[in-house]
Amino acid sequence: MRNRFRDVLLVVITAAVVAVFSVATKSTASQVRAVARTADGKPNFSGIWQSMNTANWDLQTHAARPALTTVSGPAGPVPAAPGLALGALGGVPGGLGVVEGNEIPYLPAAAAKKKENGENVLTRDPEVKCFLPGVPRAMYLPYPIQIVQSTRKIMMMFEYAAANRTIHLDKVEHPGVESWMGFSVGRWDGDTLVVDTTSLHEDTWFDRAGNFHSDALHVVERFTPLTPDHLTYDVTIEDPKVFARPWKISMPLYRRVEPNAQLMEYKCVEFVEELMYGHLRKEQLVRRWEGDLGATGGRLVIDVARRPSH
Repeated sequence: MRNRFRDVLLVVITAAVVAVFSVATKSTASQVRAVARTADGKPNFSGIWQSMNTANWDLQTHAARPALTTVSGPAGPVPAAPGLALGALGGVPGGLGVVEGNEIPYLPAAAAKKKENGENVLTRDPEVKCFLPGVPRAMYLPYPIQIVQSTRKIMMMFEYAAANRTIHLDKVEHPGVESWMGFSVGRWDGDTLVVDTTSLHEDTWFDRAGNFHSDALHVVERFTPLTPDHLTYDVTIEDPKVFARPWKISMPLYRRVEPNAQLMEYKCVEFVEELMYGHLRKEQLVRRWEGDLGATGGRLVIDVARRPSH
């Protein structure tokens, strides 16, 4: 009798667990089907989005290192002078790559330039000077993106440098000039938004590792909804002046679901004025910095001198 009661109780508990799991599964499936749509039935991407990866540091898989620029030390690289005072704040986090196959197919001369860029990132990376990021880099900078969608245009606004881009779903005449954010034309392939971007300024980079392109860059992006709050962002990159073949990157984009999610201002142009134009002052403002790192670090003194480029 006691064993029979135990068996009945076990069956009841098992049935309850299965029922809960079934409801949860149906709820998840319902969420996937509940992607918001516009009046014409297309997925509605309007909202605040953000990537969550280290692609802006380096598109490829990379180990952590002490700083963006380093010098050789007795037991490995150490921060170069510009980043020494930052300590761990200036370190580069390791990260998994977003490049298909983890290989960027540079032509030989371009590979040499990429290496040189990486060694001089503090003076060459356009992000340092707050230049507009270009495409696709704007999509995976560590700042939110706001998308506003209609049936004819999709507007993307970026917190970084107040950058923006317009994706034209209707027929628009090509402007005939290059720009930092390029010229983007979109179309729908089922529920996937396909965006073709050309006329990008050659001075934009892909990341802080020195990956670059020429004025022949052609970018094709594919935005595909996974759930109401997740997109798959796939990009094909083509530039015959720099790369031996087209190559791809892929990552998820996440909707910011906080009730107060919004873009804040990060107009960094004014933050870099002293860096870019300080050498033109009659009296230099930034000459010296001193900091006491305590018994373990001693006193750190950095002297700054400015002079025109050759």
